[in-house]
Amino acid sequence: MKNSRKRMMICSFCAITCGLFGSFIGWQIASSLPSQRCRNQTWEIGKMMCNLQTSPESMYKGWQGSTSGIWTGTILGAFFAGLGTRQLRR
Repeated sequence: MKNSRKRMMICSFCAITCGLFGSFIGWQIASSLPSQRCRNQTWEIGKMMCNLQTSPESMYKGWQGSTSGIWTGTILGAFFAGLGTRQLRR
């Protein structure tokens, strides 16, 4: 395999991997934020009702965070993989 082909494969793999990881992290962070306001409920039934009420918002925020994470992770992964595999000229 040629050198440029290897570089393209490495950069593509890193971009996809970082994009998936960024998507997972973005989902976890964004979907947990709306349920944070349920922590100050004193009774268990109040917490359950609050979590039930905020779960649609959590799902929506999770999708937004996942989409942002996949874009950011893919771009940064490709950029840093490109920097790591570049050839130094003499």
